[in-house]
Amino acid sequence: MKTPASLVLTLLFTLSSLHAGDWKNKLRRELPLLGHRNWIVIADAAYPWQVSPGITTIETGASQTEVVRAVLSQLEKTRHVTPSILIDREIDAVPEQASPGIATYRRELTCLLHGKEAVKLPHEEIIRKLDEAGKTFHVLILKTTMTNPYTSVFLQLQCGYWDANRERELRHSEQTSSTANHP
Repeated sequence: MKTPASLVLTLLFTLSSLHAGDWKNKLRRELPLLGHRNWIVIADAAYPWQVSPGITTIETGASQTEVVRAVLSQLEKTRHVTPSILIDREIDAVPEQASPGIATYRRELTCLLHGKEAVKLPHEEIIRKLDEAGKTFHVLILKTTMTNPYTSVFLQLQCGYWDANRERELRHSEQTSSTANHP
C-alpha cells in the first residue's frame, strides 16, 4: 500500500509529466491572455521554482533551442505583443571547458535571434526586474533540459501595436494641448 507521501509524489510527477507534454498547447492558450508587462522566461534546468501566485512554471522536457524557437515563432504570429529580449551578460564569459556545449548554444542562440534586438544585462539585474514584475503581472516560465549556466532567455512583453515613441508623442501632444488651453 502506498503511503500518503508517495501518493503525493506520484501525483506531482504525473502532473509534471502532463505539463511537460503540453507546454506548446499551454503557451498557445496563455499567449492571447498575456499583454504588455507580462514575461515569458525560457529557463535552464536549474532555474528555481518560484512561488509567487502570478508565476506559472512548466517543465517542458525540451531543449533550450527548441523552446526559444517555438516561443519566438508563436510571438511572431501575434499582433498584440512583441518581446523585449533580455539575456544574461555572463553567458559570454562562461568558458567551454567549464561548461561543455556552451559555445554551441551561444552560436545557436545567435542564429535564433538573428534580426532581433537582444539586450545583455547582469543576471541579478534581470532577476530583479522579473521579481518586481511578478508582484503585479503574470510570468510564464518554461523550464528546459539545458544544463549550462546563464542560458535563460527572458522575454518582457511590450504592446505590439503601440510603442514607446508613440506614447511619448501622445504625452507630449497632451502636455502641449493642456498648456495651450490653460494660459
